[in-house]
Amino acid sequence: MLNDFSLYIHFPWCVKKCPYCDFNSHQLKGTIPEDIYIEALIEDLKHHAALLPSRRLLSIFMGGGTPSLFSAAAIGRLLEAVNDYFPIDGSTEITMEANPGTVERKYFHGYRSAGVNRLSMGIQSLNDQHLKALGRIHDSSEAKAAITTAQQAGFYNINLDLMYGLPQQSVAAAVADLTSALAFNTPHLSWYQLTLEPNTLFYKQPPPLPTEEGLWEIQNAGQALLSKKGYHQYEVSAYSLPNQQCRHNLNYWQYGDYLGIGAGAHSKLTDAQFNILRTVKYKNPKDYLACKKNYIMEETVVPTHELPFEFMLNGLRLKEGINLALYTQRTGLALETIAACLKQAQSEGLLQYNEEKIKTTSHGWNFLNNLVSLFLLKSN
Repeated sequence: MLNDFSLYIHFPWCVKKCPYCDFNSHQLKGTIPEDIYIEALIEDLKHHAALLPSRRLLSIFMGGGTPSLFSAAAIGRLLEAVNDYFPIDGSTEITMEANPGTVERKYFHGYRSAGVNRLSMGIQSLNDQHLKALGRIHDSSEAKAAITTAQQAGFYNINLDLMYGLPQQSVAAAVADLTSALAFNTPHLSWYQLTLEPNTLFYKQPPPLPTEEGLWEIQNAGQALLSKKGYHQYEVSAYSLPNQQCRHNLNYWQYGDYLGIGAGAHSKLTDAQFNILRTVKYKNPKDYLACKKNYIMEETVVPTHELPFEFMLNGLRLKEGINLALYTQRTGLALETIAACLKQAQSEGLLQYNEEKIKTTSHGWNFLNNLVSLFLLKSN
């Protein structure tokens, strides 16, 4: 439904920039401007509230950077402001990213009291050697203590972010790392391969990574272990216990609308005529705080011929597929606009579909980029 949307809130500061990170994060120098930034976020939200009348808020995700650098009081103040404009109820999923190396564990109770009901913890590894190679500021004992304390504070809905394919990581080490994480029985895991992204230190100075064969072995062994422990892969890098999928990310993958506030935050919003507007806020925190207007750095309307590609780029990441009716609901386009693309994808063994659903085949799953590229349409 076009009336439902998610809210993403970006916190741009980190204690230290990790060598693999290409997110909009900035190393903190001095004291964090907590009050000023929270005020700016509320003003940013206020500007958009008038443009989103009668829309229901599905979920909130506070990411970064490192949101857990902010106090529980600041987070509580922000969520109260959100509730003023878009009512939060018991069904609203409210996620906050937390870094074990920065969050003071006494804050967990405060975050829970403020309304946060889901934590996403950037563990990355529970192996001290690999954590050092990744430039993380926490060690394995701090990570384990943070998970335990969060659970004791009443956080039952926890995601652990875990990487594989780390510098000089063997198959046995990767499986041992995953086994250690699974011991905490959190309902959700994001388990994904380390990639070398442009504009990162690792891209300029690549570390020794496992071979393609080694990565394939790690992936197969890890997925077998996850399945054995009851975790279902529902997206490329997302695994959950039954009925514990991340609703915020599902909205992204189902091509739903989302509003982004904060430095560098992205938005995708659809109007009644199915014009899809994408915006990007000013990325540098100083520029964002100095803006005092609508905080928007870039604003574009997605061309109609790009909508099929955008829809499939998201939807085909879902392991169980996506309802075909969503295509028209999200884009306003008739199914005839992609009929030829669907037939070609099916003939190449990349996709299977019927009147209700489209789903990537196992072959298509291994060649997802090839599959999605079939939906690149030419402009008229």
